[in-house]
This record gives sequence, structure tokens and C-alpha cells, in this order.
Amino acid sequence: MMINQSVNNMKKLIAILFSIILLTGCGQKMEQKNEVQKIKDENNYILVDVRTKEEYDEGHLKDALNIPYDTIDENTNLDKTKTILVYCRSGKRATTAKQTLENLGYTVYNLGGYEQIKDFEKVK
Repeated sequence: MMINQSVNNMKKLIAILFSIILLTGCGQKMEQKNEVQKIKDENNYILVDVRTKEEYDEGHLKDALNIPYDTIDENTNLDKTKTILVYCRSGKRATTAKQTLENLGYTVYNLGGYEQIKDFEKVK
């Protein structure tokens, strides 16, 4: 009897923790989506595709520059008055590019993976 009550309490605790994690993550994504929409509306951004040239040539976001993530360094010259929006295939390389660009003084948002991006026109 005591074991069943402990198991039920543990299940409730896990459900609560899982809900908190989900809500926090969804809230952050929604906040970023709203922020990206605001940046897009202000038209004060530069799109950067950080995939390889071959991936970029297969399809990319309209007006995106192709700067492979592993070539971003202190010689990268983008307008620092604009917000940089980076993306790649899955989001991993964009995360690396975001960190590198932020270290160089840019304001950057990671749009994630190319196939999941719906708010920008694609060129094939």
C-alpha cells in the first residue's frame, strides 16, 4: 500500500516536471518566433545560410548569403547594425555559427533547420 502511494506520488512529480520543461521550452520558442517576426517586419536583418555551397545550391532562403559555418571568423564582414539570422540543415551548425558571430559582436538568431523554416521564401 505504502509503495503504491510512493509510486503514484513519483508519477505525479514526473508529470509536473515534464509539463514545466515542455511549457518553458515552448514559451522560449514562441518568444523567439515573435522576436524574429518583429525583426523581419522591420526589414533590418541579413539571412545567412551556414551550410556548404553544395547544400545552398540545392535550395536556400531567398536573399540568403552562403557563408559556411566553419569559414566564419574575424574576417567575416557583415553589417553590425543588422540582426543576423542563421540557418543550416538541422540547426547544429547554425548554433555554432551563432556563437561565433556573437563572439565577433553581432546580434544573431538561429532559425534552425532549412526544411522547418516556413516564414521566409525559398529558392530552389
